[in-house]
Amino acid sequence: MVALLAGPLAGCSGDAVRTLATDAGYGPRVVAAPDFVTGSRNKDTQDYMPVGVDAPKRPVRPKTVTGQKALEAELEGARGRNEARGRAAASAGQGAAATIKPAPAPPQ
Repeated sequence: MVALLAGPLAGCSGDAVRTLATDAGYGPRVVAAPDFVTGSRNKDTQDYMPVGVDAPKRPVRPKTVTGQKALEAELEGARGRNEARGRAAASAGQGAAATIKPAPAPPQ
């Protein structure tokens, strides 16, 4: 009987076979979204973005000249602090390395 159904089902589209399998209890179970999920979704928009449609453009707020100068000053200050910390770490490492003596070689 299965062999008799296999031929006609092979000619059907995948959706028909999937539907028959789901109805017979072999396919994936359809689970409805919880109420808080469906309630929080916007009813006006689709669940997906259609092919060929660009995402909506976001508003761009350029920085003012004063805001840009303030950002540059902040970044330059952070750079100076990081370079000073690097120099301090390098000099501390050199001082510590001078006090460390290598272990004596074992006698052969």
